[in-house]
Amino acid sequence: MGNLPGMAKVLVLDVDGTLVDTNYHHALAWFRAFRRHGVTVPVWRLHRAIGMGGDQLVPEVAGQEVEDSCGDEVRAKWKELVDGMLPEVCALDGAHELLQAADDAGYRVVLASSGKPDHVDHYLDLIDGRELAADWTSSQDVEATKPEPDLLEVALEKVRGEEAVVIGDSVWDCVAARRIGLPSVGLLTGGFSAAELTDAGAARTFTDLGELRASLDDLPFGSSPR
Repeated sequence: MGNLPGMAKVLVLDVDGTLVDTNYHHALAWFRAFRRHGVTVPVWRLHRAIGMGGDQLVPEVAGQEVEDSCGDEVRAKWKELVDGMLPEVCALDGAHELLQAADDAGYRVVLASSGKPDHVDHYLDLIDGRELAADWTSSQDVEATKPEPDLLEVALEKVRGEEAVVIGDSVWDCVAARRIGLPSVGLLTGGFSAAELTDAGAARTFTDLGELRASLDDLPFGSSPR
């Protein structure tokens, strides 16, 4: 693309459900974690909240009373359960190839994940992405995770670029992007429908990473927040 140094367009990429196949692992882990504390939240409802960080998810699906009484304990149990599932997690087909194609085309890639630092570290190895991503985030970088835009703002601060687009699989990625005035595109890899992603603000949707990779030159970009 011939971008000048410091002027590259930025792809702000979500990780869970976008580059690695984890959404249903997370939903099941949350279900089990809530059950350990006497709270039953239907898995379908949990899935609708995946993409939020744990700070947002617990009160969203179970209410403020549960958050106040045992939110931290539920999150700790969820972390323990997901840790046990990590060996089952796989990279989504085409994840590394997307990063390589973006790098070859002159884009700067930053991974905007609200995952725990050790989870993000594991996923970077799965997608062989350490040399291709300019930088990445984790839940420890912010106090409030998606749908708050803080993670996107931190991600953009880590890289230089005049224009950016947010790429994710959940409605919460699209909502967070909209809150800071950036366009977003949605992937169906996390189990959210094209209609849901579009309603949340996605300018375009793609079935999978291969389809996205073939359209890298046609993505909508907006001015990065200053």
